[in-house]
Amino acid sequence: MPKAKVGRPPKYKCKEEINGLIEAYFEECEGIPWLDEEGKPLQTDKGFIIYKKQPKPPTVTGLALALGFNSRMSLLNYQAKKEFMDTITRAKSYIEEYAERRLFDRDGVNGAKFSLINNFKGWSDRPKDDSDKELLEKLDDILEGIDNAAK
Repeated sequence: MPKAKVGRPPKYKCKEEINGLIEAYFEECEGIPWLDEEGKPLQTDKGFIIYKKQPKPPTVTGLALALGFNSRMSLLNYQAKKEFMDTITRAKSYIEEYAERRLFDRDGVNGAKFSLINNFKGWSDRPKDDSDKELLEKLDDILEGIDNAAK
């Protein structure tokens, strides 16, 4: 007798179901400008666009909520599923790219640094350990000694 499946059924069955929600989330992050009669965004005297709904930074948690998950971890668990890995990884890469750009912005650098270190692999605020460099130097010395002995 086959075992009954336990647990909640998956929220989405295929990546196509979430693609539209991901795109809608990123569009919402861009904000909604006020438009003039010609359909062009209204601007202040200094050239800044006037928004009726302000832009907001894309975040991993914001993406998770937009997709109907209860937490950031639920989204990350979904990313581990083969069917959704590329789709969610690409969406997270867009968020990572936004955070990287904020590193060059005086007002956003600390938040961007925190987000990159905590949400994305390969980011750290600590210098890499020099022990690998020391090992390579020792290996070079050993190989040089062997090379000299062979001559």
